[in-house]
Amino acid sequence: MPLPLEGIRILDLTRALAGPFCTMILGDLGATVIKTEPTKGGDMSRSWGPYHDGIGVFYLSINRNKQSLAVNFREPRGLELLQQLARDADVVVENFKPGTTKTIGLDYDTLVKDAPRLIYTSITGFGTDGPYGQWPGYDQIAQGMSGMMSITGQADGLPTRLGVPLADLVSGIWSALGTITALHQRERTGSGQKVETSLLAGVVGMLCVQGQRYLSLGELPQRIGNEHPVIYPYGAFEAADGIINIAAATQSQWENLCHLLDLDHLVQQSEFIDNEARSSNREQLRKIFNSRLCSRSAIEWTTILMENGVPAGPVFDLQQLFEDPHVAATGLIELVDHPQLGEIKQLSNPLRLESIGSKTVRSAPPLLGQHTDGILKELGLKSQALVKLKKDGIIFQSTEST
Repeated sequence: MPLPLEGIRILDLTRALAGPFCTMILGDLGATVIKTEPTKGGDMSRSWGPYHDGIGVFYLSINRNKQSLAVNFREPRGLELLQQLARDADVVVENFKPGTTKTIGLDYDTLVKDAPRLIYTSITGFGTDGPYGQWPGYDQIAQGMSGMMSITGQADGLPTRLGVPLADLVSGIWSALGTITALHQRERTGSGQKVETSLLAGVVGMLCVQGQRYLSLGELPQRIGNEHPVIYPYGAFEAADGIINIAAATQSQWENLCHLLDLDHLVQQSEFIDNEARSSNREQLRKIFNSRLCSRSAIEWTTILMENGVPAGPVFDLQQLFEDPHVAATGLIELVDHPQLGEIKQLSNPLRLESIGSKTVRSAPPLLGQHTDGILKELGLKSQALVKLKKDGIIFQSTEST
């Protein structure tokens, strides 16, 4: 069975995180992704540590299943190569500061004249309209301005960013979804279109019930640490060896939880009689639960609770996560050969499609310019022309490529 996006050719003009995460998803699904990089240093994320034998792990985390074309963007001949590739592509993805692509002839309005079937996916910091439309985008800035930080963290602490770059990641996911949608629509209309989102919009779109609370009721949600904003008991508790999350979201789960903790007498007490009462008496209930949960380890309690209908789970650090037998059994980590590092571990794409199978990492994140010659030969350039372009510093081909 062919891969879902097999035959789709993507020119990836992105760098850093949001754009590369989008194109990595598309590459995982089978698209041919041509990652264009400056000849000097490549994608900026290559220089962000820590390093795996000299290669930035940030870069390694978001660039699997791609080919690398190293080209000098600042030279007219380099731009001409990119313009040719863009006209031949099914999809162009870019995350430049608004207005930049127009100055170099790689904007949608210019390209679509010669390529009416082109899907053009653009990721900005704040969109292109409104008073912030020309501002550059950075993940933590977007997290803060989206309101997400204001509802994240301990009640008596500061607004807190997520432990991963949320704005970059979710805008990349939205962009991949929009790209696939536009490709599907092109099958019916024959025409391409522009797909847009921003770091700010990506996070605002994830505010979910917290956003709706304000829109519907005017309520301003506050930080409540590791607890659910409207359900209790639903949050973090203390087992003998660490934190355990318990999610008793229904009345029957609450009653079952009390029974399993030998606390049946709590069920009929007025201060815990329903979810509203329990939410109002969180501190009292938390102390009672912790006094019981401290008798066993988090994984022991997890097994007891999960096998008896109460959702629960230990709070792992990354070592515990990656050493957990379930993670290994479900294929969330894959092995792939890297031309410089040898066999490396990579996170798997979490989707499981019959047409893809469990192996989603087909090629390692490429070396800078690893595929330059092959890509440009497919464009029609001859060996003599490639030699000239290399000599003039317009393109770069890695000598370590395999």
